[in-house]
Amino acid sequence: MQNNNDSSGEDELIRLLLKRQSELNSLLEVTRAINKNTPTPTLIQMLEVILKNYLQVGKFRFLIEKDGAYNCISKYGGDMETAATLNQTWSHLNKLRSPADLTGHADNTLSRYNYFIPIYHKNKALAFALIGDFNTSGDMLNNDLNFIQTLINVIVVALENKKLFRERLQAERFQREMELAVEVQNMLIPLREHKEEGVEIGAKYLPHQDIGGDYFDFFRLNENEFLWCIADVSGKGISAALLMANFQASLHGLAAIEDELTTVVERLNKIVIDNTKGERFITLFLAKYNEKTRKLNYINAGHNPSILYSEGEAVPLKLGTTMIGAFEELPFLNEGEIDVEPGSLIVNYTDGLMDYDAQNIKAWDEDKLLEFVSHNGEQSPDSFNEALMNYINQVVKGKPIDDITLLTLRIS
Repeated sequence: MQNNNDSSGEDELIRLLLKRQSELNSLLEVTRAINKNTPTPTLIQMLEVILKNYLQVGKFRFLIEKDGAYNCISKYGGDMETAATLNQTWSHLNKLRSPADLTGHADNTLSRYNYFIPIYHKNKALAFALIGDFNTSGDMLNNDLNFIQTLINVIVVALENKKLFRERLQAERFQREMELAVEVQNMLIPLREHKEEGVEIGAKYLPHQDIGGDYFDFFRLNENEFLWCIADVSGKGISAALLMANFQASLHGLAAIEDELTTVVERLNKIVIDNTKGERFITLFLAKYNEKTRKLNYINAGHNPSILYSEGEAVPLKLGTTMIGAFEELPFLNEGEIDVEPGSLIVNYTDGLMDYDAQNIKAWDEDKLLEFVSHNGEQSPDSFNEALMNYINQVVKGKPIDDITLLTLRIS
């Protein structure tokens, strides 16, 4: 009788050792697959094969936490529940930190399963599994449940690492894009001082973030004429910067061969449409001044109106068209023409100058800006820009929500 008991004990020990060996082999295969960066679907397939063929788990649901909800990434066996139903089961289970028996559970969905297996990391719930049609009992039950928990935990950690790696790559790619965009924009924004006879120029550029969508330019066309532009491209990042670089090159090229501003704007619109397929647009104020005739020609393409100050009066320059890049053909196009008196000040700006996060939004608007220009239009361009920003900081008492660009000219 003793021999039979000894033999039975030896058989049980051998069975346990073989089972442990199989478990180790399974974990080793999964670990090797993870180290080879095996795709997620393959890892899930390996998990299902081990559960089905080695442990004889007849029903399985595997859910992972994402943005406060649980998504089922693996399921087989039994009647399939809806995603919403499976997600709701967590409300009955969130206090359990170790494998638990679900037999006779009050929830109808959970009562169809045998066991619940949670996966936590530093008190954060990462995933959980529901196991059904699983008939292991006795001394092997705890061993099997612990093995399943270990196996799922290894895969969850691998999936988290994959996610973190993707996020790091995305962050590095985004950072590099921002660096490239900054480099492009630094080449576009002419921060150097302009020294031109007959005109004094003051420029101020305050990006809201590392890279914005603002652009301004000033260049002489010939002995008598010079042209300037202030613009704002929709969007941020490298694509916006590259679009603006293309816009600058196109503007310089067209201005050299076209005399009419209307033709320049029409062709710029076509170039932007061709490049962006209507997904981005540009607002701009484009002006050309003739020092001999003292004529200023301009087009405002959906941009904040520049302001002409002369002899105590401030006038907004609104004639023009819609933003470019939004329509295949501009629906209307009007060119403004005015005579410029000696000593006139022209204030050009982007919409960031008007957009602040202050609660008292009535403290600052276009009427207030016109009033400020009327009272301060005799200052030099640089002094005017500085005074304007100081005034806004005192009156608005808020932070800008977009890039701010000022281009102010005093015409002799």
